Amino acid sequence: MAVIQPLIGQAAQMLLVLGLAPLLTGIVRKTKARLLRRRGASVIQPYRDLARLLRKDAVLAENASWLYRTAPYLIFAATWVAAALVPTFATGLMFSWSADLIAIIAFLGTARFFLALAGMDVGTSFGGIGASREALIGSLAEPAMMMIVFTVALIAGSTQLSTVAAFMASPAVGLRVSLGLALVALVIVALAENARIPVDNPATHLELTMVHEAMVLEYSGRHLAVIELAASLKLLLYVSLIACLFAPWGFAPAGGGLAADALGILAYLAKLAAGGALLGLFETSIAKMRVFRVPEFLGAALMLGLLAALLRFVSRSL
Repeated sequence: MAVIQPLIGQAAQMLLVLGLAPLLTGIVRKTKARLLRRRGASVIQPYRDLARLLRKDAVLAENASWLYRTAPYLIFAATWVAAALVPTFATGLMFSWSADLIAIIAFLGTARFFLALAGMDVGTSFGGIGASREALIGSLAEPAMMMIVFTVALIAGSTQLSTVAAFMASPAVGLRVSLGLALVALVIVALAENARIPVDNPATHLELTMVHEAMVLEYSGRHLAVIELAASLKLLLYVSLIACLFAPWGFAPAGGGLAADALGILAYLAKLAAGGALLGLFETSIAKMRVFRVPEFLGAALMLGLLAALLRFVSRSL
């Protein structure tokens, strides 16, 4: 019994992130539609889209290799594991010892690697363009992400997310300029990594501007459903990470019982709803930038992360 309860808690977190990922995408789309004075689709429309794609057969190109067929499942597995490691409704779960920020970055890098390979595998021009742009964004986003991790680790004394969340929720953290800079940098990285406006527009298929859509343009059926679900999981991962690091409230303690877990799930649902609404508001109020300006955008995140780390070294109170 002492082993079953922690397993149930960890399994509940894995199923929770998997079940709520399409809902977060639906909230973002619904918010954007309402702000544009349109009715918009229901927030559960992403579930219907995934079910429709799963019922269809996958069409493969004649020159597609085994990598093209297996890449969607590898991308999904890496993203799901990374999303399930981030504390959502409770801390101190069974596998919380492995919920390390550096490990999560490694999982996301693995998913990006296979996505870029899949985009180049068929040999289309769109896939090659999307893969090259994805590699460019990743080469700029990962250093910025590492600087954010170093800043948080220097303040909290650990890269383990449960420990960081407990420290951030304590009065000892206070108001710090370095954390504010790290938050802005993390938001910029999240927008770029999830191909959101102003870096990319997931609602369009313009050949000269798309990044993520260019790499998955040849996918269909269940393969496309798995990739779309992985993209929703990645968006939920970053929203959960921002909430865990900078809004660590409402977490159920380890062994808190069903009542504490239920309150933690309600708090997590509120954070997801707020994050989806803010993302929809931001994307509605800003225009997409040119592709050639994306390095400057991510360079700002890198400089903010570097400045946050330097401030921590200069003054412990900042």
